Amino acid sequence: MSSVATSAPAAPSANPILALRRAGPFFFVLALAALVYALIGPQQFANALTIGAIYALIALGYTMVYGIIALINFAHGEIFMVGAFVSLFFLGEQLGQTGPVRDLPVLLVLVIAAFLVTMVVVGLLGVLIERFAYRPLRNAPRLAPLITAIGISFILQNVVQIIYGPSPVNTPQIIAPTERFGLLGASIGYVNLFVLAAAVVLMVLLQLFVNRTRLGRAMRSTAQDREAAQLMGVDINRTIAATFFIGSALAGAAGVVYGLYFGNISFVIGFQAGLKAFTAAVLGGIGNITGAALGGFIIGFVEVTAAATGYFVWAQALVFTTLILVLVFRPAGLLGQQLGERA
Repeated sequence: MSSVATSAPAAPSANPILALRRAGPFFFVLALAALVYALIGPQQFANALTIGAIYALIALGYTMVYGIIALINFAHGEIFMVGAFVSLFFLGEQLGQTGPVRDLPVLLVLVIAAFLVTMVVVGLLGVLIERFAYRPLRNAPRLAPLITAIGISFILQNVVQIIYGPSPVNTPQIIAPTERFGLLGASIGYVNLFVLAAAVVLMVLLQLFVNRTRLGRAMRSTAQDREAAQLMGVDINRTIAATFFIGSALAGAAGVVYGLYFGNISFVIGFQAGLKAFTAAVLGGIGNITGAALGGFIIGFVEVTAAATGYFVWAQALVFTTLILVLVFRPAGLLGQQLGERA
């Protein structure tokens, strides 16, 4: 009787300080967004959200792979780059699209088809890389897969350079960059809206997949304790391969929206975008999906704010300065507490 009385009120109780600490990073991002909006206005703020969404999609691949096998896949930026060229090949060379598509149903079909084809092709590329490059080195010293990742990165760069040449290539602008709408006194492109909407939809689907599906639960259990998951019947190799497929597919989706937004691509876009996305993943808390998304938007805010306020040449330095400051004051990243507790 007494034990029930003492244990009953303990269940609903919560530590408000702990809850506030967990909500702190979200308040930080909201405050940063408000500051950026005040500094650069709604039009540039839309650009910051768009670029941040691209970085967030790439960062998700970094954080998923690290979360499950503690590997920094430095070839991930080049996987994103390959995705951009697969989209170019599909839309420009196979379907012959060169300009804006005014018919909305046709546009939606083209965009969805480009996403599906690119994500499947690039996802399979990620699975092949994991199977033949990383899996044999799973028990090797940590430096071996790192060097392998760098080698794969150069291979992918050189293959694309041989096929498409060293110069930037124009991508099909099926969403007209001149088509805009008014919002809060700003003229915002429909392409901005599309990129942001696509990124948000993919992030929500990823969260639902990880939390609601059997394979998603297998991923989470493998990330927490690989040996225990294997003892419980989880197919570790299948789970890791699925993680590489999903992470690479998201990078491919980022390649699609990158080409639609910027209008041209080259074989070197993966290096800088990949490095910034890796920074976003570390900033948010490597291994944390929500943290990677938030980190991507933070990097977008910092980069666009620097460029819009006349400090374009300092934009890259400010991105990495932000990372250093966060790591000094919160080494696990903004949402890395769960990872620290698990370790």
